[in-house]
Amino acid sequence: MTTEIKAPVFPESVAEGTVATWHKQPGEACSRDDLIVDIETDKVVLEVVAPADGVIEEIVKGEGDTVESGEVIGKFKEGAEGKSGASESKAGTEKAEAENAGADKGEAKAQQSQDSGDAILSPAARKLADENNVDPGAVKGTGKDGRVTKEDVQNHVDSAKSSGGTTKAETSGAMPEVNVAAGERPEKRVPMTRLRASIAKRLVNAQQTAAMLTTFNEVDMGPIMDLRKQYQDSFVKRHDIKLGFMSFFAKAATEALKRFPAVNASIDGNDMVYHGYQDIGVAVSTDRGLVVPVIRDVDALGLADIEKTIVDYGTKAKGGKLSIDDMTGGTFTITNGGIFGSLISTPILNPPQTAILGMHKIQERPMAVNGKVEIRPMMYLALSYDHRMVDGKEAVQFLVAIKEMLEDPARILLDV
Repeated sequence: MTTEIKAPVFPESVAEGTVATWHKQPGEACSRDDLIVDIETDKVVLEVVAPADGVIEEIVKGEGDTVESGEVIGKFKEGAEGKSGASESKAGTEKAEAENAGADKGEAKAQQSQDSGDAILSPAARKLADENNVDPGAVKGTGKDGRVTKEDVQNHVDSAKSSGGTTKAETSGAMPEVNVAAGERPEKRVPMTRLRASIAKRLVNAQQTAAMLTTFNEVDMGPIMDLRKQYQDSFVKRHDIKLGFMSFFAKAATEALKRFPAVNASIDGNDMVYHGYQDIGVAVSTDRGLVVPVIRDVDALGLADIEKTIVDYGTKAKGGKLSIDDMTGGTFTITNGGIFGSLISTPILNPPQTAILGMHKIQERPMAVNGKVEIRPMMYLALSYDHRMVDGKEAVQFLVAIKEMLEDPARILLDV
C-alpha cells in the first residue's frame, strides 16, 4: 500500500519550511519510526519518520524546496522490500528526473568518499561532514555494515573540540581545503539557512521599529563565586548537577521583573501587555544560529530546577531537537556573551519583549573597596530596552536591583 509522506502541521506562527535533508533515498528500506527527512523552519528542524516498515517510493520535494504545512513531500510503500542505500526510483516527471540527477551526484560523492577513506556515509552524515570539512575516513562508523551515521560525525567533531584538536574547518577558517595558486583569493558562497534568515529579519526589524537604548552597570561576582565554591560539592551531591551562574541571574532577574513590571511587558500594536509571570528566554548559540528556549515560571523554580532546564535545552539545541513550543513566548531574555570572551556589548531586543539582559566576561579589575584598592572579579551588565515602554529611570533601577541581589545573594531569598 502506497501512502503519502507529508510535511508536519506547522504552528500558526510558522508559514512554511524547507526540506533540509532526505535521510532515506528512493528504493531504500526503512523500518517503522526511522528518520526519513528533516524539515527546517525559521525556528526549528522538524523530523518526519517512517509510518511503517517499507521503502521510499518517490521524492516529490527535493532538498532545498519550500513546503507548506501538511504538503505532500514524497510517497512511501508499506511492506515493500528495498535495497538499503540505493536510489532506484524511475519517476517519469521532470521533477523526479532532477531529483534522480541530484541523487546520482550524491552517490558519486559517496563513492569518492569510499575510495578516499573506505567510509560509507549516510546522506545526513555526508552533509554534516561536508559542513565541518571532516575526513570521512577518520570517523569510526557505528551503523550497519560500518556505515558512518550523522551521530558518528557529530561525536567526532565534538571529540576533536573537547580534546583541544581542530577540524579542517577550524584550521582553514571554515572554508574547504583547496589547492590555491599564489595570488588567488578564493570565495565560498553558501545559501543562508531559513533560521539565520529569520534571525536577521527579526534583528533588523527590532532595530528599525523599537526606540532601543542600552544602560550599563557592573557587578562584583565575588560573593556568587564564593557561594558556588562553598556549596558546589553539596549541590552536586544533592541535585546531580553543577551550580552555574545563569541560575543566579535568572532568579535575580525574576525578582527585579516583579518590581518593575514594564520591563517584563510586551508591545502588541498600540497595546502594552503586562505579564503576571516570568518566562525567561536563555539565548543559546548553535551551529545553525542563535536560538532562545524559554524557561517557564522561573519564580516557582529553584536554582537546581533552572540549571537542569538549561542543560536539557543546551543538549536539545546541540542535537537540533528543540521544539517550537520550547522557543515560543518568553517575557524577558538573558544572553551571555561572556562565554565567548565578550567584555561588553549592546544586546538587541527579542521582539515583542521590551528588554534583554546581557552578561559578559568576568575579569579581575582594581576596584575601590572601603577606601582601599582591591582586585575584584567584575562583570559588566548591559540592559537593552524599548524606550516606548520602559523609562530610563525604570531601566537603571532594574539593573541596579539585579546588581544588588547578585552582590548580596541573601537578598534573593529574603526578597529585599
